[in-house]
Amino acid sequence: MAVARKADYIVQTPALRLRTYSLLGLFVFLRPLGNLSLAWGTKHFPQVLSLNPLVYLRAMVDPFVALGIAMLILALLTRMALLSLADLSFVLPVTAIGYVLATLFGQVFLHENVHAQQWIGSVLIFLGTGLVGTTSQNTTTPAEEPG
Repeated sequence: MAVARKADYIVQTPALRLRTYSLLGLFVFLRPLGNLSLAWGTKHFPQVLSLNPLVYLRAMVDPFVALGIAMLILALLTRMALLSLADLSFVLPVTAIGYVLATLFGQVFLHENVHAQQWIGSVLIFLGTGLVGTTSQNTTTPAEEPG
C-alpha cells in the first residue's frame, strides 16, 4: 500500500500524491455538478418547496434532484477520503475552486445573472486556491517514539 503511517504522520509517496490529487479533481467537479443538478431539478419542480416534508420527498424522485443528491453524497465520501490523506488546512482551500465552477455553471446552465462583484470574489477564491495548492499536503510532524 502507498500509505505509510508513523503515529499521526502520513509519509508522502508519489503514489499517495497521485491519489490525493485524483481525489481532489473528482471532488472539485462532483460538488458543483451535484449542486447544479440539484438546483436545476428544484427550479423546474412544479411546487415551491416549503415546510411540508412530503413536497421534499416528491422532489427527491425527480431525476435531476436524485442525481444531485447522489453526486453530493459521493462528494462527501470523496472529501472524507481526502481528509484521511491530507491536512484539513490543505484540502478545504484547494477544494474551494469548486465555488468558481459553481458560479460558472449557474451563469451558463441556469442563466443566472452573475455580477462583477461575484466574479471578483470567485477569482479571489481561485487565486487563494492556487496559493494554497503550492503548499505541502501534510504539515504534521512525526510524533517522537518513546524511548
